[in-house]
Amino acid sequence: MSKPKKVALAYSGGLDTSIIIPWLKENYGCEVVAVCGDIGQGEDELAGLEEKARATGASEVYIEDMREEFVTGYLWRLVRAGGVYEYKYLLGTSIARPLLAKRQVEVALKAGCDGLAHGCTGKGNDQVRFELTYMALAPHLRVIAPWREWNIVSREDALRYAAEHNVPVSASTTKIYSRDRNLWHISHEGGALEDPANAAPDDIWMLTRSPKDAPDAPAEVTIGFENGVPVSVNGTRMSGAGLVEALNRIGSEHAIGRIDLVENRFVGMKSRGCYETPGGTLIMAAHRELEALTLDRSTLHYKQRLAIDYATLVYNGMWFTPLREALDAFFETTARTTTGEVTLRLYKGNIEPVSRKSPYSLYSLDIASFTMGAGYDQKDALGFINLIGLPIRVLAAKTA
Repeated sequence: MSKPKKVALAYSGGLDTSIIIPWLKENYGCEVVAVCGDIGQGEDELAGLEEKARATGASEVYIEDMREEFVTGYLWRLVRAGGVYEYKYLLGTSIARPLLAKRQVEVALKAGCDGLAHGCTGKGNDQVRFELTYMALAPHLRVIAPWREWNIVSREDALRYAAEHNVPVSASTTKIYSRDRNLWHISHEGGALEDPANAAPDDIWMLTRSPKDAPDAPAEVTIGFENGVPVSVNGTRMSGAGLVEALNRIGSEHAIGRIDLVENRFVGMKSRGCYETPGGTLIMAAHRELEALTLDRSTLHYKQRLAIDYATLVYNGMWFTPLREALDAFFETTARTTTGEVTLRLYKGNIEPVSRKSPYSLYSLDIASFTMGAGYDQKDALGFINLIGLPIRVLAAKTA
């Protein structure tokens, strides 16, 4: 197979992708096009990125603001589905990869590239997420995954390679955590976290206050939804990105959104990571409270089962598939009545629902109240219990 002449690299400016540019030029003799999407990494991570990419050998650099697309096209679908992986993980990295890979493919086709490259390791989930997107959108392009080819086997090796090739990086042997940040969250892996017997060091947390340092007085926040999508905070309508940023600030101050998780990777192994998702945790909590008010029992329970499937699908990188589109159609239908406001009380890492309001509320005070009303005849319960208990009674009689 002939070597590609021009390769689009998913570029973050981190340790791995920084050394991949000279490695591609050295081993493939190709032009390298660096592609970076701004999905809320923060100014510190994006500052000087183009200059750094060109200094290390990139011939073209594309950096594009995709924050609103990330929120409206991806995060809000996740919220509407209620997707949470293995009870805890709000899928901050997983949900971002299909968008980044899609834009990488678009740039590659526009720039006349005949190859795609990424910096994902051969042990992780991200290689799957990127490459399944490549297959869906540009199956004819050659894929290069340096971590599956080169003789670098550790972050220490990567740091040595960077030093030998004069590539500036922020990682070091004393601060070896691998991090991924966007509007929704930041993840932390590696270092002391690799042993699940170790407590998460205090210095890994970057977005959220420790509960002991959070305010001593609780605070309340009200999140408004329309058709399952967050639209306002404390009565003020905001853009998608602005809303997430506002709730990130509120949640971070009150120590909301920290999780420490041992998870099952798609590739078969268990891994340990710590995640901070302050605004997302508030949004998902409020969304659940509103659905409890507006969805009938059968729909809510069935949706809960499908939410697990959706979370697994996102985690495994199956975004550009007919199944994801079909599930989104279901969640779009169930969200038609998920409109209203939910107020949450925040206190030192804890969330407590205070108020739930919706014009589509199915809660009937006349029926639910302990005060007897005309809307419910308690005598009907006898026949109901007798009917559902009939198989139990027959079985008991046979086995007595």
